[in-house]
Amino acid sequence: MRKRTSGRWLVAALAASAVLNSGCTGSVATEELPGVYRNDKTGGELLLDSDGTFSATDVSADGSSDPADFGGRWEFHDSQASSDFIYLTVDDGGLGKISGIQLYPSGREAVEFRPDPDGPPSLELTKTTAP
Repeated sequence: MRKRTSGRWLVAALAASAVLNSGCTGSVATEELPGVYRNDKTGGELLLDSDGTFSATDVSADGSSDPADFGGRWEFHDSQASSDFIYLTVDDGGLGKISGIQLYPSGREAVEFRPDPDGPPSLELTKTTAP
């Protein structure tokens, strides 16, 4: 009987832990994304506008190219199979041959450029309180 009771406690503790953790790593809502994101070290800035457009200033999306200014449209992809991401469709000529970039939310207050989705970020931008 004692084994059975401790087993129930273990299951209850694991279930509670899963609920608490899911709240910490939950998906970002689309309406939370618009705003200005900056990297104080590089000076890079990204504006995600609520109308679905974006502009980037002094941003090197891959971490190895020179910083550039570009803009276009953004769309949030709430992925059930992998990491959620923001797809940036770059206006013609904005970055040469690059027409789209994936940007990954990092919590609710930051976004990351990761050229390799499984690799480390090349640039992290933190949401600011004022433009």
